Amino acid sequence: MASEKGKIGIVGSGLIGQSWAMLFASVGYTVTIYDILPEALEKSKTTIGTQLKELEKKKLLRGPLNAEQQIGKISTTTSLKDLKDSIYIQECVPERVNLKKDVFEKLDKIVGPKTILASSTSTLLPSTFTEELKNRKNCIVAHPVNPPYYVPLVEIVPAPWTDPKIAATTKELMLEIGQSPVLLSREHPGFALNRIQYAIFVECWSLIKRGILSVEDVDKVMSQGLGMRYAFLGPMETAHLNAEGMEAYYHHYRESMWNTIQQFDPAEKFEGPTADDIVKQLTEKIPLDKLADKRRWRDNCLTQLSILKNKLKEE
Repeated sequence: MASEKGKIGIVGSGLIGQSWAMLFASVGYTVTIYDILPEALEKSKTTIGTQLKELEKKKLLRGPLNAEQQIGKISTTTSLKDLKDSIYIQECVPERVNLKKDVFEKLDKIVGPKTILASSTSTLLPSTFTEELKNRKNCIVAHPVNPPYYVPLVEIVPAPWTDPKIAATTKELMLEIGQSPVLLSREHPGFALNRIQYAIFVECWSLIKRGILSVEDVDKVMSQGLGMRYAFLGPMETAHLNAEGMEAYYHHYRESMWNTIQQFDPAEKFEGPTADDIVKQLTEKIPLDKLADKRRWRDNCLTQLSILKNKLKEE
């Protein structure tokens, strides 16, 4: 199976890299995780093994292989050269353009002309760190949503010189491992997910700054309101259903929407007294030493939601 599917390389052994490794291994790919720190690799392998066994125990494991088989598909290395035969390499290093540029330059020197080089960056344009590479036509962004194993969306963003076949192949690969890819026609600052997320964040900031809502109630508007619908339908379909079609929605609500939008505050940098207040409220609700517990709760909720969505899709 490994020879049929080829090898996958992961650069970076953090949580994102671990999730990518689990996703590729779930359908039988042989995965090698690279990191410069042996202790980080050891920790990641232990974490992956624990997660896969827990998922299997709960009957939530993805893919046709059992946990031990998936664990056996994943190895680690401190030598970047061990990734040279990979058909696809997913970079998962911190969001610093110079660091990503350095990683891609090193990968460019060791891989063949057909290896896809993908970045997990959430906002950096691929053109900013791939322009001078000899294999730049094979470079692309495949931005996952954290945590990727539980949230399937992947934004696929080509650089101006990315071969369209690379974008199409990357999309097919994401579908194969069970993700839900969206393909941007070209690179765009912030891509799509973060542009929408930031727009929401700006208005949340404004409501808190004006003292209209607390942090808890702002989050409740999403988790108990908009988010309930958006978990199954996007904003465009939601509007389409909330009236007798989208044309009727525009007809009935465009004036009130426009009048409200005109009163939006301009975007601000997220700093100063309002930032301090938000930090205080969130830290009181979820102390920093409880973040790991809350993340586990979040991941369980996302898993259960995925199960429900898949079940409804089959009905």
